[in-house]
Amino acid sequence: MATRQAQKERLREQRLAQEAEAQAKERRRRLVQYGSAAAFLAVCAVAVLVIISQSGGGSSGSGTEDAALVKQQLRGIPQHGTVLGDPNAKVTVIEYADLQCPVCQAFSTETAPDLISQVVRKNTATYDLRQYTIIGPDSAVAAKAALAAGEQGRYWNFVELFYRNQGTENSGYVTDDFLTSVAKGAGVPDLDKWNQDRQSPKWDAALSKVQSETQSLGINSTPTFVVQGPGGKKVVGSGILPLSQLQIAIKSVE
Repeated sequence: MATRQAQKERLREQRLAQEAEAQAKERRRRLVQYGSAAAFLAVCAVAVLVIISQSGGGSSGSGTEDAALVKQQLRGIPQHGTVLGDPNAKVTVIEYADLQCPVCQAFSTETAPDLISQVVRKNTATYDLRQYTIIGPDSAVAAKAALAAGEQGRYWNFVELFYRNQGTENSGYVTDDFLTSVAKGAGVPDLDKWNQDRQSPKWDAALSKVQSETQSLGINSTPTFVVQGPGGKKVVGSGILPLSQLQIAIKSVE
């Protein structure tokens, strides 16, 4: 009798465990749905902010989220084209990224702030984000706008602010109004010049050069990281890499 009772109890525990697991899966499914809805609402919010900016109804006129945060993050760090940091640093961390890439956006908000504050600010390495436009036509449009901002020393402000207002890839959100809004928030001094510069055919050659680099290195995804220094060049890896992995790679090429 005791054995039969024990078996019943074990079966009951197994059933309860299976029910709990099923409930957990359902909760996760709902969270994913809620997260997707939140992402959609975030994109809608950006669109509303852009409209407000263009109509002159916004208080700051930037039409973008986190402009002050990005400005503070980059304050006082020299920028030369796509490179952030002291040009005398011996090592460069190179990121091949697409502005439409959500994983690149995640790295920008999760790891890049520490990379900038703990590595770039301390002149341990420079940080070079190269536009690897593989997601769609809007990627090249966004890249050219960022590179044009770099003509006025605001490349990194533009890139970081773009990521914080990123929409769904290939959804058509990369419009002239959106890019102008980001440029304003990034503090591009001469918007007329920026608007003219981003139409320059020279960016096609620049983007083609990056494509050639990635092919030679065997890179086919974004973001992918490379470190280069006196000790050579090394492909570190792809994805949302932790700062510690990048620091180890930096040490290996110093």
